[in-house]
Amino acid sequence: MGKKLGYYIRIEVEVIMEYREVQRIAKTTIEYAKTIIKPGMNLLHLRKLCEQKMLELGADSFWYWDIGAFVFAGDETTVSVSGKHYVTSNRIITENDIVTIDLSPQCGNIWGDYARTIILENGVVVDRCKVSNEEWKNGLAMEYRLHHELVEFVSKETTFEELYYHINEIILKEGFVNLDFLGNLGHSIVKDKNERVYIEKGNTQKISDVEYFTFEPHISIPDSSYGYKKENIYYFQNGKLVEL
Repeated sequence: MGKKLGYYIRIEVEVIMEYREVQRIAKTTIEYAKTIIKPGMNLLHLRKLCEQKMLELGADSFWYWDIGAFVFAGDETTVSVSGKHYVTSNRIITENDIVTIDLSPQCGNIWGDYARTIILENGVVVDRCKVSNEEWKNGLAMEYRLHHELVEFVSKETTFEELYYHINEIILKEGFVNLDFLGNLGHSIVKDKNERVYIEKGNTQKISDVEYFTFEPHISIPDSSYGYKKENIYYFQNGKLVEL
């Protein structure tokens, strides 16, 4: 019994490390993107560089409709679209701009999923705490607040629907709107994209029933031209939710 338990624990640790490695590829690519984004850069070129970087770091493919990097800038950051219909625009990044990058690296059948909204002011990428544009700064701060609320709110008994209602209530109360084209806030990480379950109304399954899931609120303030996104993968460790 002890040997069998030890075997399963070892396998579980190895799987976590595999997922963590693919997610590291995505995180490293976002940091790389921050060093290369500049005014005059075309979004098609930025996508190409991000996808090349993920392959260099060890990804062998991209799990979401074979697109590794979804990139948006300016008023495109409010756009929510399925990967099946996504087309990278020919937009040029400006001196003062907002850019969202959403990455989907894969190694074997292991997925990564990670997104960040990046701010340029006076031609330079700015840390979120140093952004001078109040609307952009508040949008980024709200994303961080929602992720903090996720960790504080979710227990092993929480359902996807309960999380959906709780987070959307906060979004509306604070004067924001949920931009997601399906209204959800994230999904399970599986082997087949068609088998995902979502943080959505009507999904009464416990979050702890899935091994890993994304949390990716896509928000804006009403009638604004700008949207914000922050995406991490989470899982339960010793009964508590932690970021992968």
